[in-house]
Amino acid sequence: MNAEIIAVGTELLLGQILNTNAQYLSTKLSELGINVFFQTVVGDNNQRLRETLGNALRKTDIVILTGGLGPTKDDLTKETIAEIMGLPLELHQDSLERIKDFFSRINRKMSKNNEKQAMLPKGSIVLPNDHGTAPGCIIENDDKIIVMLPGPPKEMQPMFQQSVYPFLREKSPYIIHSRVLRIFGIGESSLEEKLSDLFEKQNNPTIAPYAKQGEVTLRITAKCEDIETAEKLIAPVEAEIRNRLGITVYGMEEESLEEVACRLLMEKNVSVATAESCTGGMLGEKITSISGISACYHMGFITYSNEAKAELLGVSQETLKQYGAVSSQTAVEMADGVRRKANADIGISITGIAGPGGGSEEKPVGLVYIGMSTREKSWFKELHLVGNRERIRNMTTMNAFDMIRKYLLNYPDEQDSFARGEC
Repeated sequence: MNAEIIAVGTELLLGQILNTNAQYLSTKLSELGINVFFQTVVGDNNQRLRETLGNALRKTDIVILTGGLGPTKDDLTKETIAEIMGLPLELHQDSLERIKDFFSRINRKMSKNNEKQAMLPKGSIVLPNDHGTAPGCIIENDDKIIVMLPGPPKEMQPMFQQSVYPFLREKSPYIIHSRVLRIFGIGESSLEEKLSDLFEKQNNPTIAPYAKQGEVTLRITAKCEDIETAEKLIAPVEAEIRNRLGITVYGMEEESLEEVACRLLMEKNVSVATAESCTGGMLGEKITSISGISACYHMGFITYSNEAKAELLGVSQETLKQYGAVSSQTAVEMADGVRRKANADIGISITGIAGPGGGSEEKPVGLVYIGMSTREKSWFKELHLVGNRERIRNMTTMNAFDMIRKYLLNYPDEQDSFARGEC
């Protein structure tokens, strides 16, 4: 079955409210094996809503609308759909009683216009609202299904999950099941080259890449009768992708690089300390966002000035004078210094030029060095990053976590080659 999602509300078109309902509904419909081919936003206008709904019904089996079920005159969803379907609006007494009870619970007087919310198309399936006043409803007409849901996500989401999801579950013979692989250290175009033959011959499951800041995600999706069958279809494709992409596949589903790196620190009982300049504590903040990391994270320094690098971390004045604060030599001495001061297993440092000012021809904006020190050796990674200040800082911390991850997985990476990295 195919579906279209229509979000109703002029405030959405004006950008005053973010349309998160479409994202939620698309995710849930995919679980049910229902294809979402179109998403539309339309204002509170009877004629435009009539045209939008008419187009949707010609293209799809299911139309889900959110918004426009309120008590005011510009809330037109039910009224417009009732006109199109030739159905009169009737007072649904149980819904009216629920609305009255809602106002009673919050100790407010119910306005007369709230009764409008209890007027529903004749013969529709009424969807109770446990989190607000507007009931939803479902209209079945021949082979078409129209679902009307309230606009506020706190009302829409539980109504869909409790009432609409089981209703549609019975209608759909399939489920759509996905596995998401998270990849760092390779761009979308390079990834596509490595997997081009898999993309060309894909059918079921399908493979779709999505580029995000600093990483790529691959979604492997199978459409089957049940999850077990889908998993069997996905498994060999996932194995082949992992074989080709190797260490660049760092996680699955919603895992982040910091979660993976910190989990490895905790599993291996490895302690770490940080020293940051251009990232200003961003690396430490992300580390401390992980529950349980206090067992491994000893301390962090923000050493923005040369004086702080020298006094707190022991970076030599000779190094700072000869090579500068933004250099591989300074990064390594920062990492060595913080590791020794914290008596940690790993010291990791960051120094660079995040911009927009401060760069030169010799050392441009985006030049960053990450230093890493262990009890056995020290090394660094040189990055040439592009983008605004926030992107450069974020990309730097992601690369730092990737260095930690690769070290803990005994992957050589830049440890021996001192290779330059460009992102």
